[in-house]
Formats: sequence, C-alpha cells, structure tokens
Amino acid sequence: MSEKKPGLFGRLFGKKAVPAEEAPTEAVSDAVESSSAEEITVEKTVALEPEAASIAPEPEGAIAPPTIDAVDDEPKVDTEPQPEEKKGWFQRLTSGLKKSSDQLTDNIAAVFTKKKLDDETLEQLEDVLIQADLGIETAVDITEKLAKDRFDKEISVDEIRQVLRDEVANVLAPVALPLVFDGGHRPHVILMVGVNGSGKTTTIGKLTAKLTKEGKKVVLAAGDTFRAAAVEQLQVWGERSGVEVITRPTGADASGLAFDAVSEAKAQGADVLIIDTAGRLQNRDELMAELEKIIRVIKKIDASAPHTTLLTLDATTGQNALNQVEIFGQRAGVTGLVMTKLDGTARGGILVAIAKKFKLPVHFIGVGESIGDLEPFQAQDFAEAIAGASDVT
Repeated sequence: MSEKKPGLFGRLFGKKAVPAEEAPTEAVSDAVESSSAEEITVEKTVALEPEAASIAPEPEGAIAPPTIDAVDDEPKVDTEPQPEEKKGWFQRLTSGLKKSSDQLTDNIAAVFTKKKLDDETLEQLEDVLIQADLGIETAVDITEKLAKDRFDKEISVDEIRQVLRDEVANVLAPVALPLVFDGGHRPHVILMVGVNGSGKTTTIGKLTAKLTKEGKKVVLAAGDTFRAAAVEQLQVWGERSGVEVITRPTGADASGLAFDAVSEAKAQGADVLIIDTAGRLQNRDELMAELEKIIRVIKKIDASAPHTTLLTLDATTGQNALNQVEIFGQRAGVTGLVMTKLDGTARGGILVAIAKKFKLPVHFIGVGESIGDLEPFQAQDFAEAIAGASDVT
C-alpha cells in the first residue's frame, strides 16, 4: 500500500481544540444546601400553559448557570403525544441512516471507476472512510483486509460494502449492550449528562415511557434548574408516562435538588430515578466542576450511585463527539452512551469511531422525535443500515 498523504489527516484532526472560556473566580463548594432551607416540590405533572415560561433572575451569589450562550438543551416538545411509526424499527433505522449510507456508498462508487484493486484505489477508499467519520483505525482495518484478500483482483462496489458491513459489525458488537438494572439498588439512579442540544431531556422522556411499560416505578428529577423551559419539557414527558417529577424554583442549586431527589425516590420505593442535568460544554471547567459536585452529593445518600451515567451524543456533531466522550468520561464517570439524531446527519459513522476508541457500552440510539424512536442498540442492524442493506423488510 502506498504512503498516505499527510494533508488529509491534518485537515481532519490537526486543528487545535477550542480553548476553554475563562472560568469564574468563585469556587464550587462541596456544601450541600439543606433540604429544609428550600422546600422541594414533588408533584404530579400537569399540562403546560401555552405561554413560554421566562427564566427568573439568578439569585445573588449563585453559581453561574450551566447553559451557554442561551442555547437551549433541547427544543420543546409538543404536549400532544405523537403517533407511533407503523413501519418496523429496522426500516426506521435504515431510513434514519440513509444520509450517512448514501454519501458513503456514492463516494465508494466514485473511487472504483476501474475494476481492479490497486494502491491508488485503496488509498482513495481509506480517505473516503475517514471522511465518513468511521475513524482512522477502522478505515485502515478495512483497506488492509481488502488488500490482503483482493489486491490486483477484480472487485465490485457491493463486495466492498460487504467488507465494510462486516467490519462495522465486528467493531460494534462488543459495545452493543443492554442497560441492566441491578435489583439490589432501589432506586437505580441514572444521571443524564451531555452538551447543549444533545437531546438529553427528550431521551429521558422516551426512556421513561419504556421503563413504565415494563412495570417499573420511575421518578424524574428536573436538574436543569437554570432553565424554566427545560423543567417544563420534563414535566410534559412525565405527564405522558404518568410519573412524578421533582422540581425546584428556577435558579436553585442543582446538587441540592439531586440530594433531595434521591432521598424522595428512596422514600417512595421507586425502582428508577432519572436525573436530568443542564447542558454544558465539555471545555468549560467550572461547569464540569458543578457536574462533579452533583455526583459527590448523590454519593452522600448512596455511595454506589449514580449506578448509571448516560452520556447523550448528538450524531450531527461528528468528530466533536469523540472529545465529549473523553472529557465527560474523565469528569463524570460515564458508564454508557445514547446516540441521538442519526436521522439528521450524514455523519452516523462517528459511532463506529467512538466504539473503536473508547469501547463504552452503547445502550440506545434514536432516529426521530416520536416516543417510539429510541431503541436498544443492535450492532448488526446498524452495520446493515450504514453499509446499505440489500433488502429492507
């Protein structure tokens, strides 16, 4: 195989990380607000008023709100449940990954204008696979396999897609693991983390619907206390599934809410407590420190909690998702991943690069906005969909 051109790697990975914004001078305290100092609200959720709620002024001396540049974590959801898609999950997944699959297939076809596999076409194919966000290691593995088996032999685009399909499935199979609930923990505490707009709150709503259908008693905690719209959104999802949502006034300390939420869920005998958190950029140290504080406070109630820390990733962010997994993993102890918005991007291959590098369990993927568009991750289905399935049923 001929030597790779240094320009491609530099273009894809040579950029320096955006420097973190200057952190505020106020240090994050380990002190936990007394639950008696501010009355917690535990309520059956009710339908929202049509008017958008405004965010109350930040209390004097409070930690700067985790939301950045007024970017909402997720768009508001409609208060009316959306109809379930009638077509099967695999067909929805294939449709959702169509942008990624079509771009990848078209670029592969453009490379193989001649029938025999040689050094030039192998190098071009490797570039195509890297540009599809599959990752350098996966791209090299695929081209080396082709070089070993078919070099200087005739090969078709369909045969290349089959090798791609097999290699993607091999990478993803070890991380395609279900979210397991340990019966010894009541409640099983799930902490949802991620950057602004990644789909955390929507994912919580969909996951709650699944768990309640399985007969689990679920309690939600609206931990994005600095954004009234985020609390309202979680209340809508709570109402849909008939579960309680624990809230506090806008601007309240998020770690104090987490402390009280664990206590309340224990008192209720809940099976699962899901705690939402504010969206935060992974390169903002003071915001990541606030997330670490929430985790420390939860451990004051249950040293083994959070039992699951789910990082929600937006597939449209591409290579930036790798940095998110690394930093959130270091600061928040991420135990599993959920990837959303695969239907809105041609960069779905990034999940392969993440799996190859970090080997974290991928529990769920999302390909739409309706309540049924979150499903347990299946490696073979994903490989078929991104490589282009020969037959969709």
